[in-house]
Amino acid sequence: METSETELMLKGYGLTTAEFTYHMPDHIHVLNTFVWQQYDLAPDHPRLFEFIEFWHREIEGPLHSVRFNHRKMIGPGEWRNVVGEFQIH
Repeated sequence: METSETELMLKGYGLTTAEFTYHMPDHIHVLNTFVWQQYDLAPDHPRLFEFIEFWHREIEGPLHSVRFNHRKMIGPGEWRNVVGEFQIH
């Protein structure tokens, strides 16, 4: 069963956005960019590094640089489960 985004955020995951700048395989002096987003755990970023390893194994364009940003979208102190209902006449 797949974990929902809210469940991931409550477990400490945040949204990681990475911009990959890479050399085009057929034109090595031409740079191109690719943007990747995934929920990941800071500070180790296992999913980001797993994707970088995949890139090195499977993609022909060698990486020039990787820039990334990580933002926690929600924390345990910011979310609370409220049970109740208010009826307005």
